[in-house]
Amino acid sequence: MATTVHEPPKIDERREPPRPTSGSGNGGWRNLVPADGDLRKVEDYSPPPASTGIWVAVAAITMSFLALTSALVVRKGGSMDWRHFTLPSILYFNTALLVASSVTLEVARRRVAVYMGGLSSWVKRPARWLYVTFALGVLFVIGQLVAWRQLSAQGLYLATNPSSSFFYVLTAAHALHITGGMGGLVRVIAKLKHAVLRRSTLDATAKYWHFMDVLWIYLLLLLWMKL
Repeated sequence: MATTVHEPPKIDERREPPRPTSGSGNGGWRNLVPADGDLRKVEDYSPPPASTGIWVAVAAITMSFLALTSALVVRKGGSMDWRHFTLPSILYFNTALLVASSVTLEVARRRVAVYMGGLSSWVKRPARWLYVTFALGVLFVIGQLVAWRQLSAQGLYLATNPSSSFFYVLTAAHALHITGGMGGLVRVIAKLKHAVLRRSTLDATAKYWHFMDVLWIYLLLLLWMKL
C-alpha cells in the first residue's frame, strides 16, 4: 500500500508575526500603554496621588466627626446633668474669617493657574493671595483660643460638664485639622517659589481647605442646637 507523504508547509520568513489585537500595544491587559505608544494619555487619565490622598483624608475626618456627633447626641439624651450655655460670640466672627479664607484661596488658585499656564507676565506675585489665606487661617485659630478663654471665664472648662467637654473636643479637633491645612499652604507656597508646584497639589490643598470650611459651619450649627 502506497503511502503519500505531504510536504510541510512553507513559512514565509518575510512575513511579520501577528500582533496582539487587544488594543494595548504591549502585552494585552498587562500593560495600559496605548497602541500608539503615547504614555501621556494614560497619565492624564489616571487620578494624581494628591487627589486620591485628599479624598481618603476627607473620608477619615468625616467618619471621626460623625462618631463625635453620635457620641454627643447619645450623651445628651441619656444624662440629667447636661448644662446648656451660650456660645462665645467670637465664634461667628471666626466663621466669617474662615469663609473669607475660602474665597481668597479660590482667587489664589485661579491666579496661580494663569501663572503656571505661561502667562506669568499677566500675574505679578501669584502667591500673594496664598499668604492672605494663610493669615486668615492664623486669625481663625487665634479666634478659637479667644473663644476658649471666654468660655473659661464663665467657669466652663474641659471637665466641668459633658456639654463643655464636647465643645472643647470638637473645636480643638477642628483647629488641629485647620493647622494641618495651613501646613499644606506653606508647602504649596514653597513649591511655587521653586517653580515645582503641580496643579494637582494646589487643587488637593484647596479641596481640603474648603472641606474644613464646610465642616466648621456644620460644627457651629451642631453646637448651637445641642449646647
